[in-house]
Amino acid sequence: MFKDFKNLTAPKKALLLTKMFLPVFLGGTVGYLYYHFIGCVSGHCPITGNPYISTGYGAAIGILFVNRQRNNTK
Repeated sequence: MFKDFKNLTAPKKALLLTKMFLPVFLGGTVGYLYYHFIGCVSGHCPITGNPYISTGYGAAIGILFVNRQRNNTK
């Protein structure tokens, strides 16, 4: 995927980077929003009780979507 990155034009580079980072950013945003609006009432939940962990898990789900998209295009 990155072996031909230098040969791409600027718009194609921007599109490729957007396709890679947008799902990660959106996943992190959804993870934080889940913490903020739903969260954990008691504060003892390991994932939803901490905004950093919740955001990290959301971003990890976004990374899985990036890898899934890359594997389906081959």
